[in-house]
Amino acid sequence: MKSLLRLQLLRLLALLARPLARRPRGSVGAVLYIKPDHLGDMLLATPALAALRLRHPRARITALVGPWSQMVLRRNPNVDALLECPFPGFERRPPGEGRMGLAARLSALAGPYLLLLRYAALLRAERYDLAIVGRDDHWWGAALALLAGVPVRVGFAVPECRPFLTTALPWDARAHVTAQGLALVAVSAGAPAVAGGAGAPEAPPARFDPAPADLAWAAEWRAAHAPPGRALVVLHPGTAGPDKLWLPERWALVADALQDAGASLVLTGGPGEQPLAGAVRDRMRAPAPSLAGQTSVGQLAALLRLADLVLGVDSGPMHLAAAQGARTIHLYGPGDAGRFGPWGDPARHVVLREELWCSPCGVFSACPRGLAQPECMGQIAADRVLAEARRQLAG
Repeated sequence: MKSLLRLQLLRLLALLARPLARRPRGSVGAVLYIKPDHLGDMLLATPALAALRLRHPRARITALVGPWSQMVLRRNPNVDALLECPFPGFERRPPGEGRMGLAARLSALAGPYLLLLRYAALLRAERYDLAIVGRDDHWWGAALALLAGVPVRVGFAVPECRPFLTTALPWDARAHVTAQGLALVAVSAGAPAVAGGAGAPEAPPARFDPAPADLAWAAEWRAAHAPPGRALVVLHPGTAGPDKLWLPERWALVADALQDAGASLVLTGGPGEQPLAGAVRDRMRAPAPSLAGQTSVGQLAALLRLADLVLGVDSGPMHLAAAQGARTIHLYGPGDAGRFGPWGDPARHVVLREELWCSPCGVFSACPRGLAQPECMGQIAADRVLAEARRQLAG
């Protein structure tokens, strides 16, 4: 009932706002690409931005992104301008922060709509000709494009978004999000919405360009910690969402075996992931160095570019590794690898998962079956991961 009422209110908002849209010009001079997501999903959107540049070579392309992911596009040559927006619902807050009084609750309810009007006024002055809503269910971004007066608005025909769009593609819940993004770009230029797979030769790769200083730092670190002739293996065990984690003792078994085979190994992690990296390191026979919490995104990307193999779970940094061209092994459980898996050659970017009846469930905070350790992650054997790692290093 609540969702039905919201849908009716959104349709009313779209009806009232429709006169605000300008008439389309003959050519596309300014494009607004709206993408509220975090690191991994933003990396998976970079092929669409490359295709957008090819489809509209003379247009000025502006990306509207969250402050949590702007670093992904800061050096991307396919983006002319980068704007930040604290998209409602995408802030990652610590547990327990949601408790609030009545006044705070009312403010929280009105806040997204007030922010919508504020950003619509700011964007309206730029007179964009085309807006692409890069996330399939993002009604807020679709409404923003209409309120900002953008005449051509492209997105997916989910019920909440459809009233705000001029072109709405059918939504396929099984399609990879990058293929979806490429389809949006295609129809924005009048082409059929045919999205190639990750291995298709016409599909652009994911992209992140580290700064020269980051590349120099990574080269210096590798020279000091990985002797010539030895493979550099990066192990990134962390992720947002506890149910996507693998057991530290199994990571330690894999790490020990790879070091015994002659590889140089390093643990990495983001802010706050030092304890997890430490738990893996403490279980190793010969503890590897840990850079968890010590690198910027650019430094991490540069180090991953120099790695011979990167292992981890379903996480943004693993997409970062794939974007750097490193061979990768991704352990998936509750996440949907078909929609959010690595983008690229499946022979180089391997997904390991168990075919359980309940997986993927898409729930990352607690197993819906009430298990302390999700079975979908617990059943991935260390021997299986190690065997694939050896294959990748041999390849």
